[in-house]
Amino acid sequence: MTATDGDQLHRLLAVTDATLAQLDVDDLLNELASRIREVMDTDTSAILLLDASGRELVATAASGLEDEILQGVRIPVGEGFAGRIAASTQPLVIDRVDHTTVANPMLVEAGLSVLAGVPITAAGRLLGVLHVGSRTPRRFGPEDIELLRVVADRAGMAAQARSSRLERQTTVALQRSLLPARPPDVDGFDVAVRYVPGGEVGVGGDWYDLFNLPSGHVGIVIGDVAGTGLHAAVVMGRIRSALRAYALETYDPADVLARLDRKIQLFEPGALATVAYAVIDPAQTTLTVTLAGHLPPIRFDPHGAAGLVDVPTDLPLGAYPDTPRRATAIPLPPALLMYTDGLVERRDRPVSDTIAELVGTFRRPGTAEQLCLQALGLLRHAPATDDIALLAIRRIHWSHRLV
Repeated sequence: MTATDGDQLHRLLAVTDATLAQLDVDDLLNELASRIREVMDTDTSAILLLDASGRELVATAASGLEDEILQGVRIPVGEGFAGRIAASTQPLVIDRVDHTTVANPMLVEAGLSVLAGVPITAAGRLLGVLHVGSRTPRRFGPEDIELLRVVADRAGMAAQARSSRLERQTTVALQRSLLPARPPDVDGFDVAVRYVPGGEVGVGGDWYDLFNLPSGHVGIVIGDVAGTGLHAAVVMGRIRSALRAYALETYDPADVLARLDRKIQLFEPGALATVAYAVIDPAQTTLTVTLAGHLPPIRFDPHGAAGLVDVPTDLPLGAYPDTPRRATAIPLPPALLMYTDGLVERRDRPVSDTIAELVGTFRRPGTAEQLCLQALGLLRHAPATDDIALLAIRRIHWSHRLV
């Protein structure tokens, strides 16, 4: 082994040390920035990660120019040194650092003479840029670029984990803020709700809602935005808020979903959502239901027997412009259970079979809470792989009679 080979091996060992695996993600990125600066004997090093929009790089870890982080440096993709690396996903070395070659004035003010950088990727996806800089003119050779690539690969795995963690935390927080554990009180009714995140896909766009309207009507909603993760949860939040606003303007659920569909077509292009929206009249005698691609609710008769609400199903929201929406008025049943498809979808069974099994699950239902518990019993032998939202509502006098 030559002296050069030995030096390169020493440098590789320094940035792939097994002890790095013990650090949390943010500490690992900072440690990688510090170590690469040390082993390459440069004056600065920085790790910039792509923001959620995919249009800007954000300084996330640095050594030698820590103010990059404190000042929240952001570099548009395609602009300056780091932006060009991100746009091309290729290594880059420059030996002139001024306002014509870099977008970050701090690099110029630091008196750097040369910069070398590589893209940070994982699974073929751009995540950011790693670069080092020196005030003393020097040559960055192929072995230096290879070393930067090794560190970038390590940073890419950490950045991917960091992104997943932050998205999960943000999504869960958003879900919790939109789906309170305790539903609002509705005079004359017993209400229970459930939200169960899917075991494989995590939190997504399922939601339930229940609200009293000034006229005395009561709105009941269950819905599912296609997709998973933060984007689905954000779209869900906007759809939920818009539905509430339209519900204040009209008590016709078909009209509400028609307006909501137009809003999605214009402001949420590409979004798709199934929704079941029902309205109880002030006299509490009639339930008016409209389904936008959603599975029919389960109703219970005065003797406690379960069956599906027999109403037509229209296309999901966002599927096709100006889709006609239909509402069907039925006598208000003593109890109603609304659910999302995560409760009944199985890879090895038709949904119709699982719904039939769900309908047959209920035995002398008591409270709304017991309705939810009995419904979730369907998961006993087949855990959920998708989100599940449930909303059960029962007339109190009927609940007391059957308990």
